[in-house]
Amino acid sequence: MSDYLLTQIINYGAPLFGLILFLAALGLPLPASILLVAAGAFSQQGILNGFALATFGLVGVVAGDAIGFGMGFYARKWVSDRIEVSPTWKNARDTFKARAGMAVFLTRFLLTALAVPTNWIAGGSGIPFRRFLIYDTLGELTWILLYGGLGYLFGSQWELVGEFIKNFGGLIMGLFIVGAGVWLWNKRLKNIENAKHKVPET
Repeated sequence: MSDYLLTQIINYGAPLFGLILFLAALGLPLPASILLVAAGAFSQQGILNGFALATFGLVGVVAGDAIGFGMGFYARKWVSDRIEVSPTWKNARDTFKARAGMAVFLTRFLLTALAVPTNWIAGGSGIPFRRFLIYDTLGELTWILLYGGLGYLFGSQWELVGEFIKNFGGLIMGLFIVGAGVWLWNKRLKNIENAKHKVPET
């Protein structure tokens, strides 16, 4: 898949690269991060125009994220009409809204596996689209400059960099899941402890 897409990007240039990132942002299983590293390497070798790749790529991925946000926004009423919203869900939604900017920003380049569901949740949580768009654009620009820059820096060794990023992403995701589990467990224990020591009202 990666080899085929890279060949097509070399043949058709930055517009196709932007389209691929757009489709990846919608949730299609495309190796966007690997392609970005490779694009940076090909830019360093003079095969592709780095500025055009970055521009089309940023426009494509942000457009895909915006559509994901819209899907969550318009599905919100449909879900609430059919599913009883529990206090736990409301709590989770309010917590997400309070930290939505950081969640959107970090899932663009660090926890990329969570980017698409974060777009849906952001749309469904009711945060302003402008706020989402600012953090999304900053995060995606960081992703493009960081991953593309690594490809540009290492040039012909980009495949090793891509392999490292793939493994590093899995490690970060695993640590995030473990950390989230520990945090939730501690929070639950604190709630139980507080309930035990709560003085009954008279």
